[in-house]
Amino acid sequence: MIEEVVLGAIQGIAEWLPVSSEGLIALAEINIFKKTGIEDIIELALFLHLGTFLAALIYLRKDVITLIKTFFSYKSAEEKDRVTLKFLVISTIISGILGFGLLKLLIQLGEQIELSGKVITGAIGLLLIGTAALQIKRKEEAHRKVEEINWKDSIALGIAQGIAVLPGLSRSGLTIGALLLRKINDTDALRLSFLMSLPIVLAGNIILNIKSFVWSLELFVGLLFSFLFGIVTIHILLTLARKVNLGYFILIFGLIMIGAAFI
Repeated sequence: MIEEVVLGAIQGIAEWLPVSSEGLIALAEINIFKKTGIEDIIELALFLHLGTFLAALIYLRKDVITLIKTFFSYKSAEEKDRVTLKFLVISTIISGILGFGLLKLLIQLGEQIELSGKVITGAIGLLLIGTAALQIKRKEEAHRKVEEINWKDSIALGIAQGIAVLPGLSRSGLTIGALLLRKINDTDALRLSFLMSLPIVLAGNIILNIKSFVWSLELFVGLLFSFLFGIVTIHILLTLARKVNLGYFILIFGLIMIGAAFI
């Protein structure tokens, strides 16, 4: 039971930060709980994502309800909601196709993929630090609004989320980093990244976990703690984004991503 509490807490906190929650769960399982079944660890990590899925679903319920309404009344919906829905649909399709293909490749290349994941994480961290330096030097918060998101952003974010299946890469870190680098407002970048997690996590569990899933009290405890820590972390991050200067916010994420490359 302690194992599930610890792993649920790790997932709930790490899912929204620019570190790999799957990587941290694997490290905890292997080094603390002495588990060696990699396939079982991956399945458990994917299942625990349902806790953070529920956290995002509840915390962003107003956005989710608005998007559902927009889907059924697209023409009469507000421009911002239509753009957000289109962005999520395109990016999810691209990330789903790319992610599935990379999973197949991952099985064949193993450790080489893990190395590339760390390199990508570190490179994006450096890019974010450079962006932060320019932003702080300008002393202004120039950013793009959600209404200005275009198909290029959708493709870029679909690719970013798709390659996050590589070991060592963080889905949230990669998507938030990509949104910030494309000059999307920091609060909107967090919100869009959290919304992007909903369809891909749900689809991933249905496709990859549904056949082998067996319910137990231990899994419920892990799911519960993943949810509780996840919803608290979402709140803290969104509050921080509203209060911290954009340049310093980007700098923090860049430093964390560079640190994650060495984990």
